[in-house]
Amino acid sequence: MNLEVETREYVAVLKDMVEQGHEVSMTVAGTSMEPFLHHNRDKIYFRKTDGTIKKGDMVFYQRKTGAYVMHRVMKVKKQQYYMAGDHQTFFEGPIEKKQIFAKVVSVEKDGVWLTEKDKLWKFYAIWWRRLFFVRRVINTLKRIIRLIVSCDAIEKRKL
Repeated sequence: MNLEVETREYVAVLKDMVEQGHEVSMTVAGTSMEPFLHHNRDKIYFRKTDGTIKKGDMVFYQRKTGAYVMHRVMKVKKQQYYMAGDHQTFFEGPIEKKQIFAKVVSVEKDGVWLTEKDKLWKFYAIWWRRLFFVRRVINTLKRIIRLIVSCDAIEKRKL
């Protein structure tokens, strides 16, 4: 028997566990953190923040609407944080420090555990974050390439 639980309810339980001092893990849901983290494949391991939150960190926060989100810190300005997923082309914020309840400390990507000391993690925390304003161009190019490839496949089927 499979039991389906709404993400908001599930993350609320995990948030309570984190606030009690537990370290917890969950499978990534959603595509906003691609290409670093993939939906229903990769796992994140997170715990209560130690009070230090810096650019490049992946954190969990609760929006004022009640929704829970895990994104990367893109900018810090006077105890206010601006976030974005690795696949997004816009900032969300300001997010207040009290809205942030956990920091991602490791991820399982394709069966391999990574931490902030690993090169791939550093690439996304530093370089991919710095390419933020170029992402729109990168995403547009990817869509064009996919369109060309799919048109080419259609043409080949006609032959």
